[in-house]
Amino acid sequence: MRLLKRLLRRVVVLGLGVLTVWLIAFVFRFTDSRLPTVLALAITYGVAAYIILPRIVRMGLKILQRKRVPRFTITGDGLPGDPVNLVLTGTLQQLNAAFRLAGWSQADRLGLASSWRMIRAFVFNSPYPTAPFSTLYLFGRRQDVGFQKAIDNTPRKRHHVRFWALSLVYAEANLGKASFWLNRDRPPDAECVHWIGAGTKDTGISLTRLTFQITHATDSDTNVERDYIVDELRKSGAIGEVNSYKAGQRLASKHVNHYVTDGEVTAANLMVKV
Repeated sequence: MRLLKRLLRRVVVLGLGVLTVWLIAFVFRFTDSRLPTVLALAITYGVAAYIILPRIVRMGLKILQRKRVPRFTITGDGLPGDPVNLVLTGTLQQLNAAFRLAGWSQADRLGLASSWRMIRAFVFNSPYPTAPFSTLYLFGRRQDVGFQKAIDNTPRKRHHVRFWALSLVYAEANLGKASFWLNRDRPPDAECVHWIGAGTKDTGISLTRLTFQITHATDSDTNVERDYIVDELRKSGAIGEVNSYKAGQRLASKHVNHYVTDGEVTAANLMVKV
């Protein structure tokens, strides 16, 4: 049934794309002498992939999931993103120091300058150890901070993890409630908080499944990446005792989007002195 639904979804998206191209090329005649065909198709792709299809997907998900508590991060288009698989407890200074001690780099904020630098680095395969991340959402807001470690000194492959800060007091009072996922307030940087993490491994370049936007390809086994991140922090002495627990009520078991997860979240306290 899952395979059939996925196939039907892809057929619909492909059909929309073919219909759009046909309308441009043969009905509306936008590709005559006034506009080259290649340019018309490029414009069509941009409008469809980044404006029309994302809006259709967001509307569909709001209808289908209006009574569900989110179980993973969300993309800017409203699609299921990376599964949550890591929780570290401490201050922002401790978090920064922990990953610095482990040899990881903090990601630049996503903007025009960093995006352009990332494109150049990706095309020419030149190092960019602080390359920005695409934006994912949890608790109604974008990631607060992210860290990465390049593989083979290339921006095309990397270990990386995004974090969202969650107040300890808020978590204690609202755990298990729908409002737990809807809080948009970020705690002060100096406060000891839960850092809710989603770690994945980039392996190359790909297109998003429903909207065909350009993005990094990722390793589907997030369990391996979670364990790798924890092992990196543990070897550098940045974290204390490690515990894992099932989050079946809040995280999907088996498959999340195109990822495979065992549904376990690894938790540890940050032990770095700053």
